Amino acid sequence: MSTKEENERIELLQGTLDLLILRTLVLGLAHGHAIAKAIEYNSADVLQVEQGSLYPALHRLIKRGWISAEEGTSENNRRAKFYRLTARGRRQLRVETSKWEKLAGAIARILQPAGQEGE
Repeated sequence: MSTKEENERIELLQGTLDLLILRTLVLGLAHGHAIAKAIEYNSADVLQVEQGSLYPALHRLIKRGWISAEEGTSENNRRAKFYRLTARGRRQLRVETSKWEKLAGAIARILQPAGQEGE
């Protein structure tokens, strides 16, 4: 995963892409390209998911039982694999979201120590 501008590349913590995929699939069935585009769109074009990161992550999530896959036809009449969040994946999304919120809060507290707001 990277940003649109390589010189401003944002390296994501391990597991972040998994969280973003799970969150994207809450909205329903989607093929890989649609997942990547949804992440890009919902991040205001800050995050760009490369195929070399996306498909290994999708396979990893299938292996863990967090998503399932089925064959289908995309909107442009091409064969595609569609991914769906499983009940186990929904539970894991709640766990991963909670972990992320704790981490983000901790980092925010370090970046903005008490008494130094607005500097």
